[in-house]
Amino acid sequence: MTGRCDRARQDSVWPHRLAVLTAAATLPLLFVGGLVTSKSAGLAVPDWPTTFGYNMFLYPWSNMVGGILYEHSHRLVASAVGLLTLIMALMLWFYEPRRWLRWLGVGALGFVTLQGVIGGLRVVLVEGMLAILHACLAQTFFALAVSLALFTSTEWRDQVQALDRADAGRIRRLSVLTTGLIYLQAVLGAIVRHTGSGIEAHVLVALLVAFHVLLLAAWVLKTKPQVQKLVQPAIALCALMALQLALGIGSYLEKFAPSGGAPASAVVVLLTTSHVVVGALMLVVSLVLTLRSYRWLKPRGEVWSREFVSERVSA
Repeated sequence: MTGRCDRARQDSVWPHRLAVLTAAATLPLLFVGGLVTSKSAGLAVPDWPTTFGYNMFLYPWSNMVGGILYEHSHRLVASAVGLLTLIMALMLWFYEPRRWLRWLGVGALGFVTLQGVIGGLRVVLVEGMLAILHACLAQTFFALAVSLALFTSTEWRDQVQALDRADAGRIRRLSVLTTGLIYLQAVLGAIVRHTGSGIEAHVLVALLVAFHVLLLAAWVLKTKPQVQKLVQPAIALCALMALQLALGIGSYLEKFAPSGGAPASAVVVLLTTSHVVVGALMLVVSLVLTLRSYRWLKPRGEVWSREFVSERVSA
């Protein structure tokens, strides 16, 4: 009976499906959250967890106008992501045989709960630093959700033959550094969006990110034979970087151009919000590349026995 239960755990596809769905749902949440900031609607609803005294889920749709539409929609989408995270955590707990991954699901549930509380406190306390923290943690949760989708995939369940390379360590270190710089850039971007200051540091780190992305891609593309699991995210990261630079330049020119104090135009809102979302996509693609570099590459002479990157699912 025990063996049959273990086999059911190993063969279940639901943990992966829920992880993918949760990660996918987090992306539009980031977009709606970006709209809230771009439209300066973060305090359009003055109370929390209620909405103008209503139960959040019973607030009349007819009253959702102006900034209320963006802020309340953000709360509803966030609630949906929280529910998906709860279901995913339960699926992992009951159907995932790897203990560390079950606890990672529990951690994701705790993280999304914390994120919701911080978002609510930002409204109640009207504290700007909480808004910056909320934005940074949103990027972190997206990265965690994508990691769970990767860890529950067949790619991470099956045994792989790592490529023995002398430059594997260099690629690993460079991918970690690139991912860290992209996250730092997200933090600086949140500071710029919520305070209007720090644009010089944001631009400087953007140049560092561009340099490291190109350098990382060059090293990955040198792998012979090429490891497609690394090549694909490397190419995607370069494409996203080009788009992000274009969005960043457009956002800067539109947002900081003299406007006489007029509200942000639709172009500014679209550019700045898309800039946030593409930055989040860069973060998770770079993270996937980093994790795969530890799984698919092996420094020459290293004993390949690390549980985290080469484990076989077992009873």
